[in-house]
Amino acid sequence: MPLRYRVPLGLLLLLAAGPLWAGQKVALDYHVQLLPKSDQAEVRITLAEGSAVRSLDFDLGAPGSYSDFKADGQWQLSPDPVHSRGLWHPPAGSASLSYRVRLSQPRKNGTYDTRITPDWALFRGEQLIPPASLDQQDGVELVSRLEFELPKGWKSVETAWPRIGKNRFRIDDVSRLFDRPTGWMLAGNLGSRRTTLGETEVTVSAPKGQGMHRMDVLTLLTFVWPQVQAVFPRNPPKLLIVGAGSPMWKGSAAGRNSIYLYSGLPLVSESGSSPLLREVVQLFSGINDEPGHDWIGEGLGEYYAIELLRRAGGMSDERYQTLQHKLNAAGKNVTRLRGEQANAAMVARAVTLLQALDREIRLQTHSKRSLDDVSQALMRMDKVNTASFIQLSESVLGGASEVLDSPLLR
Repeated sequence: MPLRYRVPLGLLLLLAAGPLWAGQKVALDYHVQLLPKSDQAEVRITLAEGSAVRSLDFDLGAPGSYSDFKADGQWQLSPDPVHSRGLWHPPAGSASLSYRVRLSQPRKNGTYDTRITPDWALFRGEQLIPPASLDQQDGVELVSRLEFELPKGWKSVETAWPRIGKNRFRIDDVSRLFDRPTGWMLAGNLGSRRTTLGETEVTVSAPKGQGMHRMDVLTLLTFVWPQVQAVFPRNPPKLLIVGAGSPMWKGSAAGRNSIYLYSGLPLVSESGSSPLLREVVQLFSGINDEPGHDWIGEGLGEYYAIELLRRAGGMSDERYQTLQHKLNAAGKNVTRLRGEQANAAMVARAVTLLQALDREIRLQTHSKRSLDDVSQALMRMDKVNTASFIQLSESVLGGASEVLDSPLLR
């Protein structure tokens, strides 16, 4: 008679159910209280079930930005002059980690990258929750939400994330294991204008009295949007454009589905380029340069800021030729693009190189292909460098490129 082994029913049910955490959703809530009097925000991170996460290892950057840590479970702070770290081991049950973060980031010239005042705050989500390595139980899905507690008298808050309540947002980033709020954010007594372009809800917001030309921004975007979509076929659910006046930094910068634009910048400069469209291209293309190869992303951003405006009918042939002369003059002394840090002269030289490459591709392919095909291929790459740019360009071209066989790229 063969031996028979009996397996307990409970074990059979456990085996059939699979891993203990399989498919389990655990709430991860971020609560942010803005504190203008102390130039800070108080952040509380709460896990509905702490045992779902083994650890969160935070990169806190240079000392001074984050302080006053209080944690359930184990918290270990490792100070370092360059990159302090904080390691959190949450306990079972509901678990929280709280701290304070400094929001205003002054520059040496007296302007600010981000700032909190008695009436408003303009900052990035990356400041609120520092980057972290997440070690969680297999099968767990963290469901992340962000909620703001505003100072008395403040009316609203804007982010590029989907709104799920008055001051609440859903944070869901498929590119990251650890969902944290990123991109530009704005809170206070705001003026906002909204429209829908394609499948994207566009909001232009700025504190009242800061000189932001909200309708001008929406008008330019509406005018150029079909051209942007033709080259960069992406449809983010939201696009937030925020701005303010002095003493904020007098520039522009793209974030996750969001753009900062100094309210005093012209939407189209005297030269014909557009800071707003440059950041739109950076955001929609998503081109990620390797260190030392930023001529690619910077050059394409400026190239399309000019080209998309021209294609939309916003630039005459005469103005375009005048702009060409200015670009040639600005970049004439640049001898190397690869390995150099981007500056105005280098970007101008990169644009003229890209324009020559576009002409070469159109000529060799009898106008069946263009630099647009190269840009669309670059969108699908995690990282871009000069070698991969040349390889893609020559693949589109169908042979070796004379334009790219240049000392500029060696």
